[in-house]
Amino acid sequence: MQTITDFIHKLYNTDDFIALHEPRFLGNEKKYLGECIDSTFVSSVGKFVDRFEAEFAKYVGSKYAVACVNGTAALHAALYVAGVREGDEVLTQALSFVATSNAISYCGAKPLFLDVDSKTLGLSAEALKRFLEQHCEVFNGVCKNKLSNKTIKACVPMHTFGHPCEIDTIVKLCKEWYITLVEDSAESLGSSYKNKHTGTFGAMGVFSFNGNKIITSGGGGVIVTDDAAVAKELKHITTTAKVPHKWEYVHNEIGFNYRMPNINAALLVAQMEQLERFLEDKRALAAEYETFFKDFDDITFIKEPKDAKSNYWLNAIILKDKSARDTFLEYNNAHGVMSRPVWRLLSELDMFQDCYNDGLKNSKYLQERVVNIPSGVRL
Repeated sequence: MQTITDFIHKLYNTDDFIALHEPRFLGNEKKYLGECIDSTFVSSVGKFVDRFEAEFAKYVGSKYAVACVNGTAALHAALYVAGVREGDEVLTQALSFVATSNAISYCGAKPLFLDVDSKTLGLSAEALKRFLEQHCEVFNGVCKNKLSNKTIKACVPMHTFGHPCEIDTIVKLCKEWYITLVEDSAESLGSSYKNKHTGTFGAMGVFSFNGNKIITSGGGGVIVTDDAAVAKELKHITTTAKVPHKWEYVHNEIGFNYRMPNINAALLVAQMEQLERFLEDKRALAAEYETFFKDFDDITFIKEPKDAKSNYWLNAIILKDKSARDTFLEYNNAHGVMSRPVWRLLSELDMFQDCYNDGLKNSKYLQERVVNIPSGVRL
């Protein structure tokens, strides 16, 4: 245990406390913030919002990007535009951050929890196929759950810790079963699967810019899509459904006040300029970890999956059992190396215990053994 702690301190060249992940502001952040303040356009209208949306869409390879106040709001808006409503069901994974299921719940829908793949840690395409074939039927272009007689309107796979899931197979299954695919790519900016950026496989993809993400504006999120009509509706519904006019305030439906402020976008424009540098350092850090953990028979370092390029947002290891995990967490955190367990499975949280799950064999195994270790960009 001592050798692991010392190794991480050496990687970061410090004896001080090492956070799991922290933001780095190394470029034009202060300059662009000053420009934004001087312009007085600090709310949801301004040149930095437009510039960020254009630059982000170009970077990931989508036609449109709609910036939102945070990733959860972005996912909620995406599901709403996908038609998810009261009484619907949405397929997703239990091994995820709570925002995934919260956004589904905001629509009045219910999450159905399927298992993850043990290698990608993302939604298992095999588990999805099995559930659909065993429990679903398509009637007039609508996927019905025979267990509940509810409509399954959408599927939300998550690219866990930035590692792409088997998204191409999930895309095919969703098309076959008339289910809208919304990618939770909150953690995977800079990750790709078969040379295509995550978030661009489904009808929409959602990214987060929370303070612990690779680039940040303190908060912030964005939705990407290739559909012009979807992009127009996303921008409309996230801007309180206001009908465009120079001075009148007319709203034609109940909308959301979800647009990203210009002052946050100013930060993100500067952060985007540093993104490739950040990604290079994070992959170099992951390579150091991978080499180091090869010498441990009872610890497995989680590597990027086949056909994928991962941003290694959070580096993770799998220990032999829950006891080893807990010992590791106690020691590292007590000796200045922040480490954390993977999230509690969403299916085990009080508000989601009545939701369907398929047994979650891999998810439960990983919950007891996975630990995240420091993954921030090093200076």
